[in-house]
Amino acid sequence: MTDPFVPWIPLREPDAVQLHRAPAGPLTGLRLAVKDLFDVAGTPTGAGNPRWIETHGVPEADAEAVARLRAAGASLVGKTITDELAWSLNGSNAHYGTPENPAAPGRLPGGSSSGSASAVALGLADIGLGTDTGGSIRVPASYCGLFGLRPSHGRVPLDGVVPLSASFDTAGVITRDAETLRTASAALLGEPRRPAPIARILAPRDVWEAARTETRAVLAPAVERLASALGVAIDRAPLFEDADELERARVTYTTIQAYEAWQTHGAWIEASSPEFGPGVAARFANAARLTEDDRDRATRHRERVADLLGERLAGGAALALPAAPGPAPMLDQETHGGFDALDREAIVRLTCPAGLSGAPAVALPAGEVTGLPLGLQLVVSPGSDEALLEAAVAFAVHVRARR
Repeated sequence: MTDPFVPWIPLREPDAVQLHRAPAGPLTGLRLAVKDLFDVAGTPTGAGNPRWIETHGVPEADAEAVARLRAAGASLVGKTITDELAWSLNGSNAHYGTPENPAAPGRLPGGSSSGSASAVALGLADIGLGTDTGGSIRVPASYCGLFGLRPSHGRVPLDGVVPLSASFDTAGVITRDAETLRTASAALLGEPRRPAPIARILAPRDVWEAARTETRAVLAPAVERLASALGVAIDRAPLFEDADELERARVTYTTIQAYEAWQTHGAWIEASSPEFGPGVAARFANAARLTEDDRDRATRHRERVADLLGERLAGGAALALPAAPGPAPMLDQETHGGFDALDREAIVRLTCPAGLSGAPAVALPAGEVTGLPLGLQLVVSPGSDEALLEAAVAFAVHVRARR
């Protein structure tokens, strides 16, 4: 990685020889880029931090998610930069730089699956394998004008993947088109299910208020187009009875995520003294102070939120939300402190419902603000991933037909 704006982590020559020996399958001819949280046999897994490589051995087997995609015929062409230990939504890395966002030059690509999104957006890969804990597929997909799937929690095995927060971590894919997203996701999800199709769309006014005015103006027509593509009605009633409940949901999510992140990595951090970029360092420092009581209170509230979302999503409902509050921030916003905790909080208000309920979510390229991509996020009941993917294809076909 001599150039910080190239998303690749080079594979060793012996591994490169094997890259084009993929078996025939539904993904034959498609190039796969893998986020550097996933093990690839014979290649170090870096997790976005040099100290991680120094303190961990080279894996002998592919992560299960990688193995599934390669077994379906995808050709692995490289590993990609990730935000450190996947704990960021910006897409930058203090050690390896910031992958390019060709859809929004001079702006952040979104993280933590930044390198995978960049590789796909640049045309260097057709499928980007990433993880989504709190939006790490949906946000870069939105910023880079791509399609991205966060599967139902637990639907895709995470064997051979560096964890962050076990009760939220998922593995999914990013693509340039909906059909490839459906095909790649089918290979990743394993045994197919046949959930009922989406029967209505929920676009709750209270949650939409978490996005910027210009974002709402651009994406509202996209919800209409989606409803037309699916032949369903739109319900804009508030999701929560209490106006403060969305913020409480965000705090609940961040508390559980931080507690689990420290339980996962705290011992390694204390023993290995890794150097982190300022944002990641601050989050781990805060996480170290959380107690079991903090976790337990948040867990009880999470259960209430999950129950509410389960009720609202029952019967084939889909929750339509902006995938991010606005388009990709400028690169220098982060460098000069322009991107701060308030920006992160605004993103998590929109992404946390899926995580808290274990639901699948898809990001659809759905509009632009001053030429910058915006994504629409669609969330359905846990286990209904296939219905979500069919909706993504229907939306894409509808949009193409209108051009």
